[in-house]
Amino acid sequence: MAKDHEVERIAKKLDKMVHKKNTDGAIYLLRELKIINMSLETLQSTRIGMSVNAVRKQSSEEEVQTLAKSLIKSWKKLLDGSEGKAVEEKRREGSPLRSSSSKDSPGSSDRSKKQELPESPKTPTTLKFTSFPPTPVTTDSVRTKCRELLVAALQTDDDYKPIGADTDNLAAQIEDCIYQEFKSTDQKYKSRLRSRISNLKDQKNPDLRRNVLAGNISADRIANMAAEEMASAELKEMRKTLTKDAIREHQLSKVGGTETDMFQCGKCRGKNCTYTQVQTRSADEPMTTFVLCNGCGNRWKFC
Repeated sequence: MAKDHEVERIAKKLDKMVHKKNTDGAIYLLRELKIINMSLETLQSTRIGMSVNAVRKQSSEEEVQTLAKSLIKSWKKLLDGSEGKAVEEKRREGSPLRSSSSKDSPGSSDRSKKQELPESPKTPTTLKFTSFPPTPVTTDSVRTKCRELLVAALQTDDDYKPIGADTDNLAAQIEDCIYQEFKSTDQKYKSRLRSRISNLKDQKNPDLRRNVLAGNISADRIANMAAEEMASAELKEMRKTLTKDAIREHQLSKVGGTETDMFQCGKCRGKNCTYTQVQTRSADEPMTTFVLCNGCGNRWKFC
């Protein structure tokens, strides 16, 4: 498990370098990968091959390119070996049937010999560490247009390239999840799609889009997330602060205060006010004064 976390950490750093188009220091990360005893499960779960290949293509350093090629070559052997074992197991499972049939039927020995020869495993031309579910098919023009808009949102930045995400398939999965909920392309369907597209395109919230592209947030999950869940960390903190202020002012309005004519309202210019002092900061700081205009309801505060 610790090894997976380490490889995932390196993959994120390499993806960041590719995104910024600056591969300085990539050689040190590749050297770390060189000494890690990689497993097939780690390759598939972290998709490190995609990250290393992207760095290899972008870097102009010969040492980076050479080491990246060496790593990818060794990992391809690991994948090929896994496929070869699967073919061998299938051959062994089928061999008893072939031997019995060769005894029963004359002239079948030649055929059985041909059947017993294991097929040579096909070497993949590219490394594939993930598989996508089949793309949902639709002929509806509204649904097709919504999928196109989702693809554009997922491709707002080029970060989908180093991740290796199939944006067309992913957009289709998200749209289909929403359509299956409403069973029509009515206003509710369009409103749900519009909010997904808006949040995925948000330049201030790239983490949401990257998590969707990387599969950390599934198509079904993003299709049903509330606006508060999709918001950026900055916006969530702002909403939290506003909620606290609103609760504090609501509580103060119930508690009441001291009537005075010492303050003048900035809106109606009246002096019929009520004020309350609350210790909102540390004990050695001055208290915060909250003022309510009894005439127009205007509120303000000062220290």
